[in-house]
Amino acid sequence: MLIVAAMGRDTKVENKNTSVGQQSSGKIILGECLDVMAGLPDGSVDMVFADPPYNLQLSGELLRPNNQSRVDGVDDDWDQFDTFRAYDDFTTAWLGEARRLLKPDGTLWVIGSYHNIYRVGATLQDLGFWILNDVIWCKTNPMPNFRGRRFTNAHETLIWCARDKDSKYRFNYEAMKNLNDDLQMRSDWTMPLCTGPERLKKSDGKKAHPTQKPEGLLHRAILAGTDIGDVVLDPFFGSGTTGAVAKRLGRRYLGIEQDADYIKLAQERIDKVRPADDKELLSTPSKRSEPRIPFGWLVERGILRPGTTLTDHRRRHAAKVRADGTLVTSDFKGSIHQVGAFVQKAPACNGWQFWHKEEKGKLVVIDVYRQKLRAELH
Repeated sequence: MLIVAAMGRDTKVENKNTSVGQQSSGKIILGECLDVMAGLPDGSVDMVFADPPYNLQLSGELLRPNNQSRVDGVDDDWDQFDTFRAYDDFTTAWLGEARRLLKPDGTLWVIGSYHNIYRVGATLQDLGFWILNDVIWCKTNPMPNFRGRRFTNAHETLIWCARDKDSKYRFNYEAMKNLNDDLQMRSDWTMPLCTGPERLKKSDGKKAHPTQKPEGLLHRAILAGTDIGDVVLDPFFGSGTTGAVAKRLGRRYLGIEQDADYIKLAQERIDKVRPADDKELLSTPSKRSEPRIPFGWLVERGILRPGTTLTDHRRRHAAKVRADGTLVTSDFKGSIHQVGAFVQKAPACNGWQFWHKEEKGKLVVIDVYRQKLRAELH
């Protein structure tokens, strides 16, 4: 079956059996997600980000406190299901296809509200996905509860899971830590709803899409679990947030959307995105993958000379550098890690972070010298 698609400068779609080429940043396919996914090859995507219908159980119009102005909520046909069973059947079908399309070590993100996320989570586990985290998106500017009969719904839930229990999934830990001022990224993410210039509007000033997600949310999810050039599939493409962020981060996207107007909106948006020319700026290599630099190399090259005194950052402990790349105290000799653990009476120690050298009255952690030597050598 031929699939009609939006054609932009870097979007190329021929039919539903095509995949994203190495030279294109992505493509958008017009069609119902189950029909299109059925025609895509097994193991062809690295990550799935899905913002499926929430199946909101709304009754009647929702009015603001003045009882006159109507709240612009989600009442589109694509969000309506006759029964919970119908919704569960749809969820099982698209998640099953998503699992087939994922590479063995791929991951999936799905976002939802209290209306649907628990049903989605149970289905994920039934299908064999392995849940890694549930992430809470805490909204700084949630819509008030106008009827005053419930708590304000101030969050949504994202579930992050691997394709299988034994998947060697990617997690860019250092990138997430860097985003969070060198602290481990937590599973509660605080950011506002999509507002201001980022919110796409129609000519009449109304929202172009009722559930447009903030780009910051996608930035974090895509950066956390993919590498440059990876393919991110979004089976409910909507206004194209996934594609815009994927392109900006040097990833490739494959979007599926059944509404031609949304595709036009998304393509115009994505065409305006300009990724960084230097691809190295879009990747944070894992420290484990960096070339190993033994402490002794710093001694060999005269960066730290024999006899140099090293201390911890509070100057409570001290040791001297030996010519063979070990440290010595008054009663112990060993590697930077062994001596660091000994003086603290600890089971282990990262000597690169524990030991410091004084330079011009200031203490410098010795890992700085390792990084300088690594850059020089590589």
